[in-house]
Amino acid sequence: QVQLVESGGGLVQAGGSLRLSCAASGGIFGGRIFSMYTMAWFRQAPGKEREPVAAISSRGGATQYADSVKGRSTTSRDNARNMVYLQMNSLKPEDTAVYYCAADFTPGFVDASWTDQSVYDSWGQGTQVTVSS
Repeated sequence: QVQLVESGGGLVQAGGSLRLSCAASGGIFGGRIFSMYTMAWFRQAPGKEREPVAAISSRGGATQYADSVKGRSTTSRDNARNMVYLQMNSLKPEDTAVYYCAADFTPGFVDASWTDQSVYDSWGQGTQVTVSS
């Protein structure tokens, strides 16, 4: 089973930056390896539903972002290291949440379904991001 472990969260002042990392291990699922997965980031703020943040295609050529983070965040990946990243800049208090990475083993590309949590096959445990005002 593929395991995802997020890191890089913490406490930061508004306007600051953080780089979240997600490490994948466990090798192959259904004959597909990490470099074949679409990867995504979601977040869940206290008392709110989990919401999509960003997604990246298997080779990193396509990305999608939620409007709430567009222009302030960049997702990237290093398939040689089985890593995916979320660089967040100009952080706001409303960015405070637990951030999760997720893997979709099937397609490899990013389409309109990227915001649908049900398409993802594996989830990490999350990393807390707290932005103080």
